Amino acid sequence: MDLTDLYQEIIIDHNRSPRNFRALAAATHQAEGFNPLCGDRLTLFLKIDDGVITDASFQGNGCAISVASASLMTESLKGRSAAEAKELFDGFHELVTSDAPASAPAALGKLAALGGVRSYPSRIKCATLCWHTLQSALAGAKQASTE
Repeated sequence: MDLTDLYQEIIIDHNRSPRNFRALAAATHQAEGFNPLCGDRLTLFLKIDDGVITDASFQGNGCAISVASASLMTESLKGRSAAEAKELFDGFHELVTSDAPASAPAALGKLAALGGVRSYPSRIKCATLCWHTLQSALAGAKQASTE
C-alpha cells in the first residue's frame, strides 16, 4: 500500500465513522459553518477549560472530505491551547492551499491525509470549512467565513 492509498483509507474511515460526531452539551464555544458552493454545513462545539480545549465535537452534513476533515480536526484539538489550535490551523491551511508546501509538519499527524485536496481547488473549501468554523468559535463568532 502506498502513501496515497493510506491517506485515502484514512479519509474513507473518518467519513464512514466520524469521530466526535455529536452535540456537546457542555460546550463553552460554538459556531456554525456553511459552504454554499457544495452545501456542506456543520456546527462545531468546543469545551475550553483554563485555556485548553478539553473536548471538541461537530454535527452536520457534507461531502466525504468535509466530514473527514472535521473528524480529524476534532481529534487533533483535544488537549491543545487556543494558540496551539491556531498553529495547527496555519499548518493545515498551508498544507492544503500552498502550491509547493513543505512536507507536512509532524504536528499535523493524520491531518496530512487531506493534503491531496490542494490538487483539486474546488475541494479546498470542503477541507477547510471546519477549520474556519474553529477560528470563528475561538473568536466568539457564531458564523464562519471561508474567505
